[in-house]
Amino acid sequence: MIGTAVRFALVAIIVAAAEAVAAGVPEPDGYRLENYRSPTPATLRGVRVIGTDEAEKIWRSHSASFVDVLPRPPRPRDLPEGTLWRDKPRANIPGSIWLPDTGYGELAPSMAGYFSSGLDKATDGDHARVLVLYCLADCWMSWNAAKRALSLGYSNVAWYPEGTDGWLAAGLPLQPSSPEPRPDE
Repeated sequence: MIGTAVRFALVAIIVAAAEAVAAGVPEPDGYRLENYRSPTPATLRGVRVIGTDEAEKIWRSHSASFVDVLPRPPRPRDLPEGTLWRDKPRANIPGSIWLPDTGYGELAPSMAGYFSSGLDKATDGDHARVLVLYCLADCWMSWNAAKRALSLGYSNVAWYPEGTDGWLAAGLPLQPSSPEPRPDE
């Protein structure tokens, strides 16, 4: 369980995000290329935008594949020999697949392939299966990833802009996660 102070902080984040949406953040024509942690639009053309209640219903029905795209800091290449490196832990919606670093506005070809094959794994190759993409509240990574999934031919894409912040604030379960192995690992 999370403490009351943490829950109130998360609710404050979600309220701030909702206020930003109410302020009318415009939907860009292309992918977001910078300032990924900032208010997002309320819409994404061709994609269904869902809130926590709907995400929970979909999750409980097991009728969708959930994909977390939160970035993961890589291990610095120049760490001295013997230096201890600990990945930052990530908890995501149970049953999700984690495809870190796939929500940037521009992806290297290897990362674009990683994203495409990760979605194929998550959906068992069914491009009509409901695909829920998320990250954190006020994170363009999931917006970009949902837009990219649509461009890859997925026809039933849902974007969950509240992400794990909204999920946790609602008292829903999260589980420790490990990312899908990347092509450079």
